[in-house]
Order: sequence, then C-alpha cells, then structure tokens
Amino acid sequence: MITPLKLVDVNKQFKDGDRQIEILKNLNLTVEKGEFVAVIGPSGSGKSTVLSIAGALQSSDSGQVLINGRDISGYSDKEKSLVRLKSIGYIFQAANLVPFLNVRDQLKLVTELAGEWNDDAKKRADDLLESVGLTSKAKKAVQHLSGGEKQRVAIARAFMNNPELILADEPTAALDASRSREIVGLIAQEVHDKNKAAVMVTHDESVLDFCDKVYEMHDGGLRLRK
Repeated sequence: MITPLKLVDVNKQFKDGDRQIEILKNLNLTVEKGEFVAVIGPSGSGKSTVLSIAGALQSSDSGQVLINGRDISGYSDKEKSLVRLKSIGYIFQAANLVPFLNVRDQLKLVTELAGEWNDDAKKRADDLLESVGLTSKAKKAVQHLSGGEKQRVAIARAFMNNPELILADEPTAALDASRSREIVGLIAQEVHDKNKAAVMVTHDESVLDFCDKVYEMHDGGLRLRK
C-alpha cells in the first residue's frame, strides 16, 4: 500500500538578521491511508512549516518529502504545483474563497484548473455540497455566508480533486466550539469513509478526539502524545 505522506529527516532553517534559526531538526512523520493526524504545539514551534513542506508550498533544506511514494524534494515549482493540484487538498484558517465566485463555482474552479470540468465533476460538486449541507446555497455569493458556512465550502473545495492527502492549517481558529467540532468531524468522516490521509495543525484541544494520532512539536521534531 502506497503511503500518502512521509517526511524523512526533514530540516528547515530561517534567517533572522545575522542568525540562522533551526525550525525543524531531522523531523520524521508518516501518515497512512485512513489516518487523521493532529500536530499541536506553541506558536512559532514549526507546526505550519511542517504543513507547508508536506504540502509542496515550501521546500525543506534537507531530507525527503514523499507524496504517494514519490520524493518531491527536487521537483521544480511547476512540478510541485501539479502535485498540489492533483494530490493534495488544503483547508486554511481563513477559508480563502474567491470573492466573486458563488459557492458551487468555488468547487468548479478546482477542476477547471486541472482541465477536468465534465459531467462527473459536476455530479461530484453537487454531492460534496450536499455532504456539507450547502445544496440550498450553491448559487449564493460567498460574502453572504456565515464563518462556518464558508469553512464548509472550503472543505468541499479541498475534497473536490479527490486528493489522497488533506492538509488543514488551524481550520477552526475563527469558529465557535460547536462549529469547530462540525468542521473537524467532516474532515474525519472523509478520511475514515474514503480511506484518505489527513494532517491538521491546531491549537484546539477540544477537537483532538476526532484524530487517530496527536503529535506534539518538540525541539524541532515530533513526539507522539500517548
């Protein structure tokens, strides 16, 4: 079975004036199909850096980044963009929706970029909107949605390309407790029902019960919480 995400001895430094700050130190992480993993830790500990490297948004200084068994460490920017488009679904703290598109067109855009907007994709978009409870708002402008509704659109959009890997960066930060559990529950359902892999960076301890494993950032690496 191909592993959706594997980070092997990943290192990352940032420059702060004349100093080099080591954020990630020989970090290792494996996420299998059907596994929902959380990464927690204080601000500045490197959680979002882990997610950016795993999602081909940022390069590591050394180590391997394997997506579906392929080491993308040496990929060009164009090759990485194709990996993001085809294999990874992103859910961000801010929904990052396109302001001038309605709800359904947010999903349509994903498959149009991949050149795959066809009858199957149209049905998938409708099915996804139904699964997140937004069928009745498919034609609604996104600026008229609540925060929770916008995040549900973002989740449906992240699932639209049927990715093997789902990455969520503080997806509940702007939501109240009940909406937070609703949103993380939707991610967990997709992972477990459709055998996906997911990594969620979060400060929200109240949603960790949805996750199969919880890792804590520790000295630039990850430590499994028992």
